[in-house]
Amino acid sequence: MTTAPAPMPERNVLGETLEPCGTDPMTGFFRDGCCSTGPEDLGSHTICAVVTAEFLEHQRSIGNDLSTPMPAYRFPGLVPGDRWCVTARNWLQAHIDGAAAFVVLASTNEKVLEIVPLEILKMHAVDVPDHPGGLAG
Repeated sequence: MTTAPAPMPERNVLGETLEPCGTDPMTGFFRDGCCSTGPEDLGSHTICAVVTAEFLEHQRSIGNDLSTPMPAYRFPGLVPGDRWCVTARNWLQAHIDGAAAFVVLASTNEKVLEIVPLEILKMHAVDVPDHPGGLAG
């Protein structure tokens, strides 16, 4: 009797194993801390963003309120400095409108490249600081 091979780990936009995005709050479409995706993730929650006040306000202005807690969806509401797996299209719209959040490339799923070019992601790449309080703007 043979066993099925282990699934291949998902890759990040750098071609490496996808690293966790955040666990406080617990992020990811599957609430596993990673920007993992699959066929059921219709919004493509594949970008690991470090949100800013400007990004959160932009998202609210396009109908995507990321600040208000929604316990029914295990969503705590975000504050500037939180790491969160955001949808590729909404992040791209924020980029176009000049309000893109920072991006953690090692934690951003390669599937995003079907929607957002790597060059654009790199423009917003950041190493997350130890004290993200400086990300308020």
